[in-house]
Amino acid sequence: MTAPIAEDTVSLRAEIDALRSELDLLHDALERMPHGMCAFDSADHLVLANAHYRKIWRLPEEVTRRGSSFRQIMDATPGRETAASRNQPKPAPGSEGTRWREWQLDDGRIVEIVVSRRADGSCVALHEDVTEQRQAQERISFLARHDLLTGLPNRGVLREELERALASNRRGESLALFCLDLDRFKPVNDTYGHAAGDELLRQVAQRLRECVRETDVVARLGGDEFSVVQRGAVQPEGSTRLARRLIDVLTRPFDVDGHVVHIGTSVGVAMAPSDGEDSETLLRHADLALYRAKSEGRGQLSYFEPDMNERVDARRGLENAMREALAARQFELAYQPRYAIDAQRLMGVEALLRWNHPQRGAISPGEFVPLAEETGLIVPIGRLVLERACRDALAWPAHTTVAVNVSAVQFARDTLVADVTHALAESGLPARRLELEITESTMVKDPTRVLGALHTLRDRGVRIAMDDFGTGFSSLSHLRSFPFDHLKIDRSFVRDVVERADLQAIVRGIATLAQGMGMQTTAEGVETAEQLATVRALGCDAIQGFLLGRPAPAAHIGRLMRDARAPTG
Repeated sequence: MTAPIAEDTVSLRAEIDALRSELDLLHDALERMPHGMCAFDSADHLVLANAHYRKIWRLPEEVTRRGSSFRQIMDATPGRETAASRNQPKPAPGSEGTRWREWQLDDGRIVEIVVSRRADGSCVALHEDVTEQRQAQERISFLARHDLLTGLPNRGVLREELERALASNRRGESLALFCLDLDRFKPVNDTYGHAAGDELLRQVAQRLRECVRETDVVARLGGDEFSVVQRGAVQPEGSTRLARRLIDVLTRPFDVDGHVVHIGTSVGVAMAPSDGEDSETLLRHADLALYRAKSEGRGQLSYFEPDMNERVDARRGLENAMREALAARQFELAYQPRYAIDAQRLMGVEALLRWNHPQRGAISPGEFVPLAEETGLIVPIGRLVLERACRDALAWPAHTTVAVNVSAVQFARDTLVADVTHALAESGLPARRLELEITESTMVKDPTRVLGALHTLRDRGVRIAMDDFGTGFSSLSHLRSFPFDHLKIDRSFVRDVVERADLQAIVRGIATLAQGMGMQTTAEGVETAEQLATVRALGCDAIQGFLLGRPAPAAHIGRLMRDARAPTG
């Protein structure tokens, strides 16, 4: 009998060792779990709790010992159950199943709890600190609805707020939608860098927030464009006051990284329901009003008017027609002669753009050129003008030049140097026979970029002229910054030069200044023999105007150059 008992003892001991090993393994697994875990018996006394449970709740050690009651643990637990958790349906007494609970601790952390209760009343609960996860979700949700740079609501939220406000508006609440963008923002980016531009946008956003009431919404639409929804104010008085306040606060200087920066804003306003009853219509109409405000100058306020839609339709039609004209090569060049006064010989011509539309007839450059600049179409049109002018000029005498007007947009797009180089190479025209005419306003918009391109072109032999000289604000400073070959005196000084002594003094001064700096001068807009005689006496080198010849096609200019004599004055 001894042997079987001994064998049973050995077997039992082995089973106990195996169970102990399994328990150690289970205990180790529980302690290493990434979640907190606890278990209670049917009397709601603690059976076990792992290390992560103790770490999450930061409870005193004596509270988390085996046998502690659920009430003792709850009394020592900081924080409170969240409203979302409390509002869940309560399980029936004695029922089994799984229930979700949520707790917010006093330090702000959020803990999710999943409680599984068994039929005998015991339960097991898993605990997870979801604070970082919730914060990440909230951040993602915030970023999806807000501008990352300024923290303002984005375009999507603006539409939601507009629709919500419009729904209230149908019950009689007034509503105004503002669209605004910043004046002189691009030079800040170009001069001080994008980091400074970002800081400026953050400061602008803060000032806008401070201008509005809690019921209003400020949003960033992108770039330097912002929008405001104003609710509940008496209109239009309320929107006018707010718009003037917005313009005023953004006109005040900004301190950006130690630099004093001056900008401004233009504002367009659309009202509901008169200007639209849905968000898209209101946004479009407010944007049209903004376009009008910008066209009237900086710091302006404009309200939407119904005829703005008609003008936009006409503008869109003209833009489409321009694109078609460019593809169909409907644009033509006319050339106006420029004569040397003393030698009375034709020195060159100025290329002038003309557009003869198949249905609309001749369209004035004053109508389509500004739109071409705004849409960027001036770049391919300007390329076409350069190529055609250089080809036409090659057939004329070697001493003559052809002048081509260039736009600030061509400099801004960094296409001018390449386009001039290509036109000269393709035509074979010597660079000295091409003259580019720029206005002072072109230099003001981006002087660094413009001067860099002009120096490159002049180094290659291209002549540079300042057109409409005397009409800008910084003529002398521009002459100092770049050695022009040629000054063209604006026709506004020539028109009344015969009768007015002050204009004679101005023209004489320009001619003397140019002579001292080694530049030629041309008087533009000479239409009478008296004007011709006067500008000759005042020292101008050349003349251009209807007296000498109206703009004409290249073939006519070729014939004219075979007998190029100017009328005597």
